[in-house]
Amino acid sequence: MTKQLSFLPATRSLLAGMLLLAAAPALAPTAALGQAAPEPVAGNPIIKDKYTADPAAFVHKGTVYLYAGHDEAPARQERYVMNEWLCYSSQDMVNWKEHPSPLNVKAFAWAKADAWASQVIERNGKFYWYVAVEHGTIPGKSIGVAVSDSPTGPFKDARGSAIITNNMTDSPISWDDIDPTVFIDDKGQAYLYWGNTNCYWAKLKPNMTELDGPINKVTTLPKFTEAPWVHKHNGWYYLSYAYQFPEKIAYAMSRSIEGPWEFKGILNEVAGNSNTNHQSIIDFKGQSYFIYHNGSIPTDGGSFRRSVCIDYLYYNKDGTMKRVAMTTEGIKAAK
Repeated sequence: MTKQLSFLPATRSLLAGMLLLAAAPALAPTAALGQAAPEPVAGNPIIKDKYTADPAAFVHKGTVYLYAGHDEAPARQERYVMNEWLCYSSQDMVNWKEHPSPLNVKAFAWAKADAWASQVIERNGKFYWYVAVEHGTIPGKSIGVAVSDSPTGPFKDARGSAIITNNMTDSPISWDDIDPTVFIDDKGQAYLYWGNTNCYWAKLKPNMTELDGPINKVTTLPKFTEAPWVHKHNGWYYLSYAYQFPEKIAYAMSRSIEGPWEFKGILNEVAGNSNTNHQSIIDFKGQSYFIYHNGSIPTDGGSFRRSVCIDYLYYNKDGTMKRVAMTTEGIKAAK
């Protein structure tokens, strides 16, 4: 008994020290050593409370706006359930603010289902959102366009009808008119690219809601599946796209947005736990980024419950792009 009591003062001191440590603010290990705390990183996927897919991003007045489809398929149901599009914004590519959903299929009275891949672009102070949906009366997929005065919406149907319908293109499948991407060149001419199994393109009128000429095909993209994306960097145009199935991302280059396009190879390997991929490529604060999706959120993530990720993109001296390394850590906050 005497031996046990002799330890009580020391025990009290130990407990007091533990309580003081618990009450003190937590310090990162490097900060405790008097060094700078680690920079925040996004960690992939970047959005973990919802299943998000088909990311499309653009930069406007120092803010990155990210638009994505919303995968809502219940667990273990292997089908697409997508009714709305989501919108996020960030000033550093790591901390993302979710905005109320600014657009869903019901905004298009002529459409009946499927909020598939989309892209937003700004022109003359208005924001145009090109989307792929299932048409209500013309069998097959179609492309619509919505408009808003704000990048976060709300958006409304800009035409009252589809800008592209399945009967406007020649294909044996009904889902070749999907995955729109839009680019405005240095002369102010807007172009719409889209497609599945065929890569189509057409000029747009300045109002951004009507075609300005014929529909053309790009025929020099090996194993083109879907998901075209056009961007420009240091005088080169780049056309990236989903290649084969399960999908990798490949790309071609040209000095003109109208081609000819020269195939350059694979840019991104098959994304984890997802048989599709869909990319957007942007520059922000001096750094290039590759934005894509995978199916990595446990335990229900997969091809029909996907998640947006971001990794760095780098160019070689000759303008070709280096293969993207997909990471769990993701990117650091842009300064």
